Amino acid sequence: MSYNIDDIYKIVEYKTWSQKRKIDTLLEMDAEMYCNMGLETPKTQKENTKRTSRKIYHAIKKIDPLVGSKLIQSMD
Repeated sequence: MSYNIDDIYKIVEYKTWSQKRKIDTLLEMDAEMYCNMGLETPKTQKENTKRTSRKIYHAIKKIDPLVGSKLIQSMD
């Protein structure tokens, strides 16, 4: 199933999913965004992707604080 940016917080709230499945799905969304960028991608779209990635990492931090913190630190 394909998820979009609006589903980030829905995924965090799923009760029937394990923590691993939630984090894997969020990281898959993040990877897909970066894979769709290329050399000719406008700077504004790259900035939007980075902002969205930060939202995903903050959502992961709600699920697993240690992993989320490390991901956020790696962005800076």
